[in-house]
Amino acid sequence: MPIYAYKCAECGFEQDVMQKMSDAPISVCPSCGKSAFAKQLSAAGFQLKGNGYYATDFKNSGAKPAPSPACGTGACPACAS
Repeated sequence: MPIYAYKCAECGFEQDVMQKMSDAPISVCPSCGKSAFAKQLSAAGFQLKGNGYYATDFKNSGAKPAPSPACGTGACPACAS
């Protein structure tokens, strides 16, 4: 279940609430009782764990790429420089 950050526009009370995505947003502030309690926009907090995508998966391993069949004729990018 996601955790949503709420803040009251009237009294400034802040609270994190664990809710289902299908639950209706809370509008009444638990501190002052006014209907100025609203969800705040915040960054998603998650981590990639286990096998899967990591930033190091696609880094250059230091191996040089195989030469192009056109190498030596001036047609490949390596020969053009």
